[in-house]
Amino acid sequence: MATQEEKMADTIYMNRELSWLKFNERVLEEAENPENPLCERLTFASIYQSNLDEFYMVRVGSLVDQMLLAKDIRENKTNMTPEEQLDAILARTKKLNRKRDVVYEEIMENLEQYGVHMLNFHKIEKEDRNYLERYFEAEVAPVISPSIVGKRQPFPFLRNKEIYAVVVLETKKGKEKLGIIPCSSTGIQRLIPVPGKTGTYMLSEELILHFVSKIFKGYHIKAKSLLRITRNADIDADALYDEDLDYRDFMEGIIKKRKRLLPVRVEFSRELDGDIVDKICEYLDLDGKYVFRGSSPLDLSFVFQIQDSLRNHPELFYEKRVPQKSTQIDSKRSILEQIKEKDKLLSYPYESIRPFLDMLSEAANDDEVVSIKMTLYRVAKQSKVVEALIDAAENGKDVLVLVELKARFDEENNIEWSRRLEEAGCTVIYGLDGYKVHSKLCLITKKTNGKIEYYTQIGTGNYNEKTARLYTDLSLMTYDQEIGEEAAAIFQALFMGETVQVSKKLLVAPNCLQNRLLDMIEEEIRHAKRGEEAYIGVKMNSLTDKKLMDKLIEASQAGVEIELIVRGICCLIPGVEGYTENIRVISIVGRFLEHSRIYIFGKEEKQKIYIASADWMTRNTVHRVEVAAPVENPDLKLRLNEMFITMLSDNVQARELNSSGKYTRLQPGEEAPLNSQEFLYESAYEALENQEKNKTILQ
Repeated sequence: MATQEEKMADTIYMNRELSWLKFNERVLEEAENPENPLCERLTFASIYQSNLDEFYMVRVGSLVDQMLLAKDIRENKTNMTPEEQLDAILARTKKLNRKRDVVYEEIMENLEQYGVHMLNFHKIEKEDRNYLERYFEAEVAPVISPSIVGKRQPFPFLRNKEIYAVVVLETKKGKEKLGIIPCSSTGIQRLIPVPGKTGTYMLSEELILHFVSKIFKGYHIKAKSLLRITRNADIDADALYDEDLDYRDFMEGIIKKRKRLLPVRVEFSRELDGDIVDKICEYLDLDGKYVFRGSSPLDLSFVFQIQDSLRNHPELFYEKRVPQKSTQIDSKRSILEQIKEKDKLLSYPYESIRPFLDMLSEAANDDEVVSIKMTLYRVAKQSKVVEALIDAAENGKDVLVLVELKARFDEENNIEWSRRLEEAGCTVIYGLDGYKVHSKLCLITKKTNGKIEYYTQIGTGNYNEKTARLYTDLSLMTYDQEIGEEAAAIFQALFMGETVQVSKKLLVAPNCLQNRLLDMIEEEIRHAKRGEEAYIGVKMNSLTDKKLMDKLIEASQAGVEIELIVRGICCLIPGVEGYTENIRVISIVGRFLEHSRIYIFGKEEKQKIYIASADWMTRNTVHRVEVAAPVENPDLKLRLNEMFITMLSDNVQARELNSSGKYTRLQPGEEAPLNSQEFLYESAYEALENQEKNKTILQ
């Protein structure tokens, strides 16, 4: 007889990893969608692939590690073992990759009418073949480094995510050997144009594979394929850290170590004999079940070069959108003075990040500003944010920056910026033992007429000018002195290597975010039980925190109306009778990456609204430093409510999660089509236009 908990696991929880694969499937569906312009479909196909790469490097890598521990480790929602999860992941990935191959082929066929042709040697004119042969001999063959695996030549180290040609060679005596050629050598351009045929290309790895006989002379080529491996990137830096080491030097070592971790996936472009594949897997110390075969290129990053060649066809791209000036802010006046008068809220990418950059620049040059403190997680390669902090330090301000060196795959960029900041005279620390610092917090302190004043910015996204044009995020700038004092306490704790234990206005993980969220859900439960209106609305990237999910189930059972906008992983299945019938879940996948987090509790005068850096994932609520800030200005609360309703009303890019755990695309039906991202962009354009018209009338 199944226990109550087992019944719930079967009906209302979804495995985290399988839920993520459903998200990536929604990305792939955008590549598949004929309503999207062709070049944008190509972008989605590339995003699907890069997403999957990271998933295997991190999540699959972690599960493989867990399996090797040989303990009875089970996931806490569906009770699956690491091996069960891996088997399900591998089966699902193979299905999705088959769909990807079909989608990619269809897109490239459609692009042929715009003059784009990817050559292969099955369909090639003699003239082009001769040119490519000459090109190979003159430009490629001299710079590649082939090897033949043997007693004196061990199997070479294969770099993560790089492409290799693997060749089965037969000697004159009938012996088989394995030849390997790196296809990513410096000096070889990936996309080789054919002269006199604009838009006609060949991929360099296909060229190398075709002419391998010119490299391995004296051998019969029995079989050949392109190969690409994905290595585990899941390293627990904190577990390995020795306090006697310089932390920045230690993280540089971690980056190097990551590059040499064991493979968790190998992809082939062609069928090879099973014995050969087994042999390669043996060399790689990889189980054969982690082998994938596909017909699409093993790396789709070249598609952006193709897109650049098609910019003269605007119909192949989304309509150009430019982040607009915020109507809340007068660019001719002091930003800090305007924040002092009234809280400001920026909504990216619909509004420009410029006011925030101007605020930093103003603070850097304001004689009354004594300090600027910031947490940096991911920043742009050419960061105006960091440049403003450097200017502030050079102007004699006390600049204190926490640079999170454990921001996965951004470590090298962050290490470089930390050096620059230190050289400029900033005080830099590198995160906390045991916790990533993921908060988006900036505190400017002024001393005016002997009085301390705080100006605080709390955001949902990184201080990155590039992603501010591509991700939907929110940025609150406030003069609220209570918030400023709490932000100051957070920074004081961080710079002492600690976390804050108590906060009043701000919700601060790891000690006082999850418990406060539970309290606010409980409050809505009490309202529902008293027959009062009770409501919870949350927008986030992922939902995996079991404590919070179980509380949402309890709230649903009490009659609380719950609306969730969850872009990616959602481990809670809505609409299950007796458990989650009062919960609705939608996911929006569109041209901009949904990244903002909004928490809404209650309606009307009882309503509390927060913006936050934290998803409802255990890693955010328990294992990271995160900050959520209340939005108290009535106008801004109204604006956030309207944005939330707009997203809930999306019937073009939204998909709804049903009680069987499947996502179905919403259809306009009799209602007018509503793409929430396009609507919010249009609203930003209209707001600025109306403001300019009113100015003209007043003049």
